[in-house]
Amino acid sequence: MRVRLIVILFALSAAAQASSTLRVGNQVLTAGDSAERVTDLLGKPSSKSHKRAARHASRRGGVRIAGNDRAGEQWRYRRGDHVTVVTLVDGRVADIEDHRL
Repeated sequence: MRVRLIVILFALSAAAQASSTLRVGNQVLTAGDSAERVTDLLGKPSSKSHKRAARHASRRGGVRIAGNDRAGEQWRYRRGDHVTVVTLVDGRVADIEDHRL
């Protein structure tokens, strides 16, 4: 039972790490890299869009509190049979998603 739990936790942690790195040729793009590094490795994006910060309203005094998701910019790339979305926050890579078509 413990072995199964350890294997499942290891698989989940590996999947989470995969979303913060991307192999491009013989180089690796990682969370925290600059927007310039993204452009150097992937070139000009196919499209750009803005991601807004999630906001949650509080009943106490009507104060609005920003959620954990910070606003950022999403750069989309078509790379062969993959679509790669790089989310940038304050000029740094916050998240990388790579989907096969």
